[in-house]
Amino acid sequence: MAIAAEAPQEVKSPSKVSMVEKVEKVEKCWTLSDFDIGKPLGRGKFGHVYLAREKRSNHIVALKVLFKSQLKQSQVEHQLRREVEIQSHLRHPNILRLYGYFYDQTRVYLILEYAAKGELYKELQKCNYFSERRAATVSIWITFASLAQALIYLHGKHVIHRDIKPENLLIGVQLKIADFGWSVHTFNRRRTMCGTLDYLPPEMVESVEHDASVDIWSLGVLCYEFLYGVPPFEAKEHSDTYRRIVKVDLKFPPKPIVSAAAKDVISQVTSTFLPSSENPCRQSCTIQINKNVVNV
Repeated sequence: MAIAAEAPQEVKSPSKVSMVEKVEKVEKCWTLSDFDIGKPLGRGKFGHVYLAREKRSNHIVALKVLFKSQLKQSQVEHQLRREVEIQSHLRHPNILRLYGYFYDQTRVYLILEYAAKGELYKELQKCNYFSERRAATVSIWITFASLAQALIYLHGKHVIHRDIKPENLLIGVQLKIADFGWSVHTFNRRRTMCGTLDYLPPEMVESVEHDASVDIWSLGVLCYEFLYGVPPFEAKEHSDTYRRIVKVDLKFPPKPIVSAAAKDVISQVTSTFLPSSENPCRQSCTIQINKNVVNV
């Protein structure tokens, strides 16, 4: 499969590194002709993702192709610029790398690390829920230790992801947090309601100020969904989901069987979801989760 080139304009990779050690530290200006385009990997609201090979290094990447017209129509150009600026500077084994970007007259191209096994969401769909003893494809506690470490790193860099959910977790050699479209710096507290409803904390649902702890809440919601197969506050009507989130209406069904330690991890996140100034233990919640999962 190929994509027709359209008078590409060269732009330096924001990370200023190539994708292999032999050309590391060399400033690279990318164009579409630098890549062999392979099969489609997925599609989103603003474009498509393709498997690609960088010709010079033979390195396999995921090439995300976004259409400028759709970005402009949805007024998210600033959001894309912020996504590129943030993700291109992140270096963690559990965060998907953004190697660089370039654009032509109609499209923007993001050069991303390729995660061969795709979305963790698809693994969840196959088996409905993850047993705590499951080890073949997904070890749930290794998964959550990895996510907790990645969040500690992100928050240490003053970055909030704000859209942690199964669709944004990719499986390669290691689990990877992807899609930084809603990410922001934490220098100022935010009020914007964004992300996916099932994973939003009470303060975002109520459109009050929020900080990096929104990612911690999402981590607890993920833990519940992976163990039970559904998000903890899911309801038939959105209004009921809102209500359950605001009240932190957390219930543990009898089936499937989940350990007390796992329930404690989930409860720890939700029951301490108060403003940091009112609840000091919330500030270290991610670190505590990371310690707990090792012993589950």
